[in-house]
Amino acid sequence: MASLNVGNLGDYLREQRRTAQLSLRQLAEAAGVSNPYLSQIERGLRKPSAEVLQQVAKALRISAETLYVRAGILDEQEREELETRAVILADPSINERQKQVLLQIYDSFRKENAAENAAEQAQQAQPTDT
Repeated sequence: MASLNVGNLGDYLREQRRTAQLSLRQLAEAAGVSNPYLSQIERGLRKPSAEVLQQVAKALRISAETLYVRAGILDEQEREELETRAVILADPSINERQKQVLLQIYDSFRKENAAENAAEQAQQAQPTDT
């Protein structure tokens, strides 16, 4: 079977599993997947679904978004945005209305910065007269 472009994910999972001092069998059981399937993921022979990655992340007590990035399901910028949103939503010191206002402000700043970056890139792409 040809190796897919998930070797980076497999290496990372193996490293995380060893750091957690879990055997392949223990992690497979904790994640609710078969031992052979998890072995194939670690060796880069299988590309797991987002659901399987979430189960494995939960068993390893790491961020599912990190695994999504490693698997190519999510890019780094999207992961950072999701984590920022999760932190805001999880903050027990502010109420729901305040959380929603913060998220609206966050979205506003992101859109503003994206528009500015697009304008700068368009300006840089234009030929200059000399």
